[in-house]
Amino acid sequence: MNSLYVWKEEMQKLYARYAKYIDKVLQLILGILVFGMINSKLGYMELAASKYVTAGLTVFFTFLPSVYMAVAAAVLILLHLLSLSMAVFAVTAAVFLMMFIFYFRFAPGTATILLLTPLAFVLKVPYIIPVVYGLIGTPVYVVPVACGTIVYFMLHFVSSSATAFKGSAGAEGLMNAVTEFTKQIFTNKEMLIFVLAFSVCLLIVYAIRRSSFDYAWKVAIAVGIIANVVLVVSGELVFDVHIPYGGMIGGNIVAGLIAVVLEFFVFTVDYSRTERIQFEDDEYYYYIKAVPKISVPAPRKTVKKINERQETTTLPADEIRGAGEVFDRDEEEDQQDLQRMIEKELEK
Repeated sequence: MNSLYVWKEEMQKLYARYAKYIDKVLQLILGILVFGMINSKLGYMELAASKYVTAGLTVFFTFLPSVYMAVAAAVLILLHLLSLSMAVFAVTAAVFLMMFIFYFRFAPGTATILLLTPLAFVLKVPYIIPVVYGLIGTPVYVVPVACGTIVYFMLHFVSSSATAFKGSAGAEGLMNAVTEFTKQIFTNKEMLIFVLAFSVCLLIVYAIRRSSFDYAWKVAIAVGIIANVVLVVSGELVFDVHIPYGGMIGGNIVAGLIAVVLEFFVFTVDYSRTERIQFEDDEYYYYIKAVPKISVPAPRKTVKKINERQETTTLPADEIRGAGEVFDRDEEEDQQDLQRMIEKELEK
């Protein structure tokens, strides 16, 4: 187990050293997936759906904050919908405007979640979002998660019902299309189930993770997965819709695995060495629980030289004989001194 902790420390040091470059690579991958997803699901404007536009947008917005990528993704969606139907474009633009008002008011700086949520739905692993961001986020993360969920279901509905909106022409046809599209979006029972389930699940995971009892993170992960399943199944029964159980179970298993890996990197503590401190001042009593982090430094490698070759120096014969004579004289003097000491002791 210690080797895993050593590896974690090395990975954290590596990330700290190259964080700027790693973040940009991850943002580049996110841009490729987001813009590619939009163009593959919609693609009604041929110019905007080209690979060159996708590559150009990805590279350009990689070097800007993620909120600009979110705005660019919204604009790209609107361009495709404008080519499809003015009614769909108008309703979607109004919904996006309300979303960005809520986003900038309550949850600025969370654009990455806004982009990842619909992407997770496309990749069939949406249950990761509330569990992971409940562990590392705050309650305001409910806003981008809910908005991202709504965006996915809007795009899914448009891509599956595009032919129904292509023929809407004239004032009456336009109004009918606006009414129908608005009704389909805001009465989508499956969308409402996921918005409510993910919002509640995120808040539950956050509340348990913030608790002070032992193994709070592990309990939060387990309860979050159970809450995902219970809330979605309950919504399915209440609203009488069908949600595939296989994808739900598999997605929650993946969510649990990713959450455990995240805990390993973010929150590794040793509960066996927990210390509790209690003291008071003039106004308060203080009860403090201190749980030490697990930190294993990388072992230092030492190299020992065995049978190292030593240099020898050849002395002239005269110096060797002189050194021998000096050694003999010193030995004789020591013997004489020892004999004198013995004689003095005997005389006493």
